[in-house]
Amino acid sequence: MKFWFAIPLLFSVVVSLSTVHAEPAQELEWDAMIPEDYRPDKIMEQFGDINELDDNDPRAQTILTELEAAWNAAPVVESLDGKRVKLPGFVVPPEGDGKKLSEFLLVPYYGACIHVPPPSANQTVYVKVPKGDAKIRYAFDTVWVSGIMSAKSFSSDLATAGYQIQAEEVTP
Repeated sequence: MKFWFAIPLLFSVVVSLSTVHAEPAQELEWDAMIPEDYRPDKIMEQFGDINELDDNDPRAQTILTELEAAWNAAPVVESLDGKRVKLPGFVVPPEGDGKKLSEFLLVPYYGACIHVPPPSANQTVYVKVPKGDAKIRYAFDTVWVSGIMSAKSFSSDLATAGYQIQAEEVTP
């Protein structure tokens, strides 16, 4: 029996099965990473007009302590877990020469994590670059990071990140 006529059919099946239809990256804004019901500003409301507080006022320290706890435990948007995203931000290198990185923190504004307090956990992303080839021009470089987002926390000496991205691409 001759099966030569089935070769083109078999070839088309193999080609269609091997084609990967990756979902396009969703361009994400930082506000989309904050659940709508997350309101740390309510902490300050309980103390009245905070502009009237002196730096030495014990209530000012209480506010700072409560806000820091709320920022570190900031909830994430669970529906972003497993999504392919593209997110702009500023690079905060953990250590090293800061020119070629395999991991870094991505934050929404310049100077974050250097100034106290750092951004809330849901505004800090730990980025892992599998090949270790994220070429960074300088510390606090602005980049686009594309990859799969995970709504999983990460802690370091610099900050607590509420999200992680397994980077597929890091571009200026």
